[in-house]
Amino acid sequence: MHTNRLAKETSPYLLQHAHNPVDWYPWGDEALGRARREDRPILLSVGYSACHWCHVMERECFENEEIARLMNEHFVCIKVDREERPDIDHVYMEAVQAMTGGGGWPLTVFLTPEGHPFYGGTYFPPEDRYGTPGFPRVLVAVSEAYRNRRTQVNDVAREVVAQLSRSASAGPEPADLTQDILTHAFQVLEAGFDDANGGFGPGPKFPQAPVLEFLLQYHHRMRSARALAMVELTLERMARGGIYDHIGGGFHRYATDAEWMVPHFEKMLYDNALLSRVYLHAYQVTGKADYRRVAEETLDYLLREMTHPAGGFFSSLDADVDGEEGGYYTWSRAEMNDALGEKDGHLVGRFFGVGSELGLRERSVLHIRTGLTSFAAGMGGNAADVEKVIARSKARLREARERRRRPQRDDKILASWNGLTLQALAEAGGVLDRKDYVEGAAAAATFILGEMVKAGVLMHSCRDGVCRIPGYLDDYASVIRGLLDLHGSTLESRWLQSAVDLTGAMLTRFGDREGACLLYDTAPDHDTLFARARDTSDSVKPCGGSSAADVLLRVSRITGDESYEKMAVAMLRLVRDQMLSYPLASGNWLCALDMYLSDGEEVFVVGRWGDAGMESLLSAIHSQYRPRMVVAGLRPGEARSAVTEILARGRGMMDSGATAYLCRGRSCLPPATEPEELRRLLGS
Repeated sequence: MHTNRLAKETSPYLLQHAHNPVDWYPWGDEALGRARREDRPILLSVGYSACHWCHVMERECFENEEIARLMNEHFVCIKVDREERPDIDHVYMEAVQAMTGGGGWPLTVFLTPEGHPFYGGTYFPPEDRYGTPGFPRVLVAVSEAYRNRRTQVNDVAREVVAQLSRSASAGPEPADLTQDILTHAFQVLEAGFDDANGGFGPGPKFPQAPVLEFLLQYHHRMRSARALAMVELTLERMARGGIYDHIGGGFHRYATDAEWMVPHFEKMLYDNALLSRVYLHAYQVTGKADYRRVAEETLDYLLREMTHPAGGFFSSLDADVDGEEGGYYTWSRAEMNDALGEKDGHLVGRFFGVGSELGLRERSVLHIRTGLTSFAAGMGGNAADVEKVIARSKARLREARERRRRPQRDDKILASWNGLTLQALAEAGGVLDRKDYVEGAAAAATFILGEMVKAGVLMHSCRDGVCRIPGYLDDYASVIRGLLDLHGSTLESRWLQSAVDLTGAMLTRFGDREGACLLYDTAPDHDTLFARARDTSDSVKPCGGSSAADVLLRVSRITGDESYEKMAVAMLRLVRDQMLSYPLASGNWLCALDMYLSDGEEVFVVGRWGDAGMESLLSAIHSQYRPRMVVAGLRPGEARSAVTEILARGRGMMDSGATAYLCRGRSCLPPATEPEELRRLLGS
């Protein structure tokens, strides 16, 4: 096996590069002397053992024979461990920050033989990507500048940056993916927004969770007050309207009117999984308690009424009972008074509009027209006291309602909808410190992987232990995302490894065998129809393609496998025109595009489960709304999977305490052991 001079070093980071085909030198007289004797520029690469993107650049560039040939032919190549030589790191990091305005690791700097920096950056990909020139292009351009414009070497950096910037942006193709797509999509959505009631268009009005998620991400990216206001108005009106079940929690499928007041009473698992996440994210963004309350009431409903005893979640509840639509959910004044007594019944009935014109067959759909403070003032009472009455009355009304004949429950378990629910519970468990949510997510994941995977194939549907239909693209993608979120809240390696395994299977099963860069909704073992299905529309829930693009981007950033991202980008390019023309049907695609266009944040946490330090670091991570962040980690002592074995390389607990490693924009930042320091790094 080829070895270079780093094989004689003691630094673990340098030893990791000892078998690269690059003719690496450690920093010292030998390398600097050769550069001066041969009049060669120096390529200085600085990193450290726990730096994820350092390892990515090694795998993509330094282990590439052709790239190594260019490096060896034109430069004296020096590798430095920043933890071993912080002096070198500090000087050249400042130089790169002065030249580029940014920094991080891996640090890549080009020097004169005297050690004077004249061009630099951080991570460079093996080819043009992310709007960044590929490393071979950089090597050739810098070498040419050094040979032919020596007397102007102090000006070369600026010239090279301009040259490469022009090259990277020259002649954009029709399918280029840029931030302008997000801006145009927002403008189209804004034009169709219902400023009186929230949502889009007249009745019947469906919740558009993917679009609301995009608006939150757009606000996060652009600091758009208008985007956030659109989300808040919609969420507030929905939470007050009859589309929301004020007694049992959760949302009905849609409202028959523009004001969200009279619902179609069917309850769908996917609606409640998706909407609970939107309210959770709105709570993270605004801190408003009402959003948290709705998210928790919705998830509590799913755990209470829609959970299979063995884990997993049922599909839906019917709209009617014995042919009467909404009878289970509506109330008369007499029923309200019977359940609560006349005094509380009168107050609570007034608050929820019982006896108003909004009803079915002299029974009222519960809704809220007036906010609690205004209502209490109108009733001559104290808001806090009225709130207590309403809270205890809701529990008593639910008990009374449960004595009614219940709607029929569709108890089949669908992998895709369970994947959405898994996402919601896992994320909410981390954000709200609700261990019961995490336990519910883990039970669902165990059920899916244990009962719904047959001969290596994820199945679409399961009922009474029978699973016959092979899974579709959205089954795979939704479950993968749920497993990633569950790993992010628990750091259990089995969930991450299962997600990565399913990602590989998804590409194999749903990829175009003729080589086109797209995924179909069906696999070869599905029925052969006159056309192979490929639905790209995000309606009330994400389509399989957009969900797949999202998880491919996330798995790529966790593992460093760029092939996943390439597939996601190809898929996004195919729906570029759709995102521009029909953003209302492209909400999740737009979220995935926002993810791709971001620098990305990867956080790796290592620590003992249940340790206070570990919990405080995870709390710092989950407390903030960071839609583009991916979280991975390791519990010391836990059996490592193939994925966590790679991720854990060089990442250990500092001073035997829980430690977080943050990478942003393909550059890694110093590790953090205190939540305040991690919050500072996240906010920087």
